[in-house]
Amino acid sequence: MPIESIDNRRLYRQIADQINRLIDSGECPPGARLPAERVLAEQLNVSRPTVREALIALEVEGRVEIRGGAGVFVLDRPEMPMAAIQNSSAVPMPGPFEVLFARDLIEPDVAALAAKNATAEQLAEISQALGAMVCCSANDPKHVEFDRRFHFGLAEASGNSALVLAIQALWTPREQALYMRLENHFHTEAVWQRSILEHREILEAVKRRDSKSARAAMHRHLKQAEMRFVSNWKEE
Repeated sequence: MPIESIDNRRLYRQIADQINRLIDSGECPPGARLPAERVLAEQLNVSRPTVREALIALEVEGRVEIRGGAGVFVLDRPEMPMAAIQNSSAVPMPGPFEVLFARDLIEPDVAALAAKNATAEQLAEISQALGAMVCCSANDPKHVEFDRRFHFGLAEASGNSALVLAIQALWTPREQALYMRLENHFHTEAVWQRSILEHREILEAVKRRDSKSARAAMHRHLKQAEMRFVSNWKEE
C-alpha cells in the first residue's frame, strides 16, 4: 500500500486524512484490513500512539471499525462523514496524548498550589467529588463528570483564576468523542479503581498541605493515565 512518510511534527489528523484518501481512492476498499499499528507507524515514520489517535479518529468518523484482537477494518462510507465537520476548523482538536502532555505541564503545579491555598470549604468539595467517584462504577457515564469536578476543584483551590481557565480549556477535548472513544478501548472497573486510588493520593497530600507530594502524586496520576492509553491497547 503506497503510504507517504509524514514528519513527526504533524498531528494525528494528517495521518487520518491520508488514510481517508487511500480509502476513498479504493486502495483500501470496504472490508479491507488496514496494516497493523506497528506497521503503519514504521511506514509513516511516526509514533504508535499518534497512529492510534488517527485510527480512533477514523473510527469516530465511521470510516473504520477497530476489532480488539482482530485488527482495523474499513467500513462503507457513511452518508454524512464526520470528517467534513471536524476538518472545517483550521486548527484540529488536539489528540488525547497532546492533552495529557499539556495537563502534565500544568496540573502538578495546580495540585501544589491547592495544597498551599485550599480553604476548608474547597477541601470538602474536592472530597465530595472523590466520594462520588468511589460510589460510581466504570460503566457509569457520570464517572467523567465526577473526575472533572475533582480536577476543577483543585484548580479553584489553587487560588489562581488563570489556572482555572487553563484547566477548563484542557478539559474540553477530554470530553470529546476522540478522547472518549480511545478511553473506551481500555477503560475497565480495575482501571477505574486504580485511578480512584491515584486521586486519593493527590487529595491526601493536599489535605496535609504537602505541596511537594501533591505535585508528585498528580504527575504520577497523569503518567499512569498515559500508560493506560498505551499499554491497554488490544493489538491484533
